[in-house]
Amino acid sequence: MKNKFYNTPTFMSMEDDYNESKLIVFGAGFDGTTSNRPGTRFASSSMRPEFYGLETYSPILDLDMDDYKICDIGDLELSIGNTDKVLDEIYKGTKAIVDDGKVPFMIGGEHLVTLPSFKAVYEKYKDIYVLHFDAHTDLRDEYNNNKNSHATVIKRIWDIVGDEKIFQFGIRSGTKKEFDFALKEKHTYMETHTINTFLEIVKSLEGKNIYLTIDLDVLDPSIFPGTGTPEPGGISYKEFEEVFKVLKNSNINLVGLDIVELSPDYDNTNVSTVVACKILRELALIVSDKINR
Repeated sequence: MKNKFYNTPTFMSMEDDYNESKLIVFGAGFDGTTSNRPGTRFASSSMRPEFYGLETYSPILDLDMDDYKICDIGDLELSIGNTDKVLDEIYKGTKAIVDDGKVPFMIGGEHLVTLPSFKAVYEKYKDIYVLHFDAHTDLRDEYNNNKNSHATVIKRIWDIVGDEKIFQFGIRSGTKKEFDFALKEKHTYMETHTINTFLEIVKSLEGKNIYLTIDLDVLDPSIFPGTGTPEPGGISYKEFEEVFKVLKNSNINLVGLDIVELSPDYDNTNVSTVVACKILRELALIVSDKINR
């Protein structure tokens, strides 16, 4: 495993041995198809030092990272400049983690990095559902003459899983064709602008295998400006805390997850990076609690 990853400083309380850990955190710093503002490749490297400003304990979850074994294995070495090769490298890196019986938690990177990570998890579990938070539909069939793009990633996942498997929340930007694909043709479930039905959907998925992907631009730019394509009218962090509570109290099986689209250089206050770190902590605690029950 280690020869595929950069040796980087680790996230606080994620220094446990790989073999002893059930949750594996890693970075995939790729933004090669970004169409607006690049910079997501620097997300994980900016988050690691900022993470030390947090506590290991989450008051809203009543869970502490020091009670679990979590391994931050570093950042994948990627062949930047060759998108197809990068996707294969992310797939192989994730597959190695999954084949070892562990849960992969990836930090992007642009949203396209979700595709190979999801493929690796899907190959093991097959019957798998996707929970997707985003400002954007990501349901284009191609973008800039490219089938594999940050703007097509959910459509590529739909190509794999088909209807009634993808649940989208907070969506507020996309083409009419994309919205029709979800809202009129019902190929995916889509809640626009809000996340009010998340509890209902999660209850309907009890006992199911779930891949969770969070594009951090689902959050409003007033609290998360550090992203390549900010979209006003987003979710507040306080609203998003309800997602954590729902996930903790659910009976779904989180078998893989990622957070993507932090571009730290567009927020000189570092608040966006801190928000990303806190989301990382809460999700790491939720997954660790579930797999150690």
